[in-house]
Amino acid sequence: MPTPEPPYRRIAAELRAGILAGELRPGERLPSVRQIAQRWGVAAATATRVMATLRDEGLAETRVGSGAVVARGARPAVSARTPTRRTGPLPPTLTRAHLLRAAVAIADREGLDAVTMRRVAADLGVGPMSLYRHVATKDELVHHMVDDVVRAAELPDPGPDGWRPKLELVARRQWALCRRHLWLPRAISFTRPLLIPGLAAYTEWTLRALDGLGLSPRTRLREALTLHALVINVGASLADEIEAEHETGVTLDRWRQAQQQRTGELLDGRFPLLAAAPVDVAPDLDGLFEYGLARHLDGFAVLLEQPRH
Repeated sequence: MPTPEPPYRRIAAELRAGILAGELRPGERLPSVRQIAQRWGVAAATATRVMATLRDEGLAETRVGSGAVVARGARPAVSARTPTRRTGPLPPTLTRAHLLRAAVAIADREGLDAVTMRRVAADLGVGPMSLYRHVATKDELVHHMVDDVVRAAELPDPGPDGWRPKLELVARRQWALCRRHLWLPRAISFTRPLLIPGLAAYTEWTLRALDGLGLSPRTRLREALTLHALVINVGASLADEIEAEHETGVTLDRWRQAQQQRTGELLDGRFPLLAAAPVDVAPDLDGLFEYGLARHLDGFAVLLEQPRH
């Protein structure tokens, strides 16, 4: 059964269709958050996300005294009045590959929040509306970005012999992806997983590495997800640090130097073991990842040695 479309996407699609059809013209006021909530019977948070989606796509902008209006760069579609995504042959000057390369480059430099339809269009030198030949929303764009970078790091078939070398390989390949694309951990959810072929291929490969070990399907899947979670969680810490450095302009070394006196006061006499610990362990996320991976696989080896009924 297909997953129901979230309300904010459905409402944004209705407003987008009106803009692309020319029913809502540049400068014309859009419904306020309160009006959206009342008209569609949704929460204020959902209504706020509707407007954020349209702003990300370059279709809406906020003006002092007017509220949200149709953006000046928004233009109606030339042909159809109702579809939100055009059909037919793609223009030779802009392909989905061009679009994804530009979006990934922006995310790699500035983070996922910097990726908007308007920004990608500006980097490509095209109008925002031309992007809708390829993707309908920013969410769809991010899904394609994830698939694109994951597919580029294809896993070998069949890979090394033995379950441990295989799991080490897939975890390190994912870690390399997180190091190369710091935004990637933020784009992946465990509770609401993205239905993306590239990610599914990684999970399938990991499950094959666990096949034949006498584990139940539930245990195999839990192991695959736990291994993936180890990578993503450490990767998210790396992304947090880079983001903090970009926002504050303060490197980790400078931040630690500034905190040195306060840290010394906190640890003095109260936490002797913590005070004696090496200061370079916590910031070494590569070392933390390798340590976590090794200890996790050690524990998994113990599980395999236990009798199973």
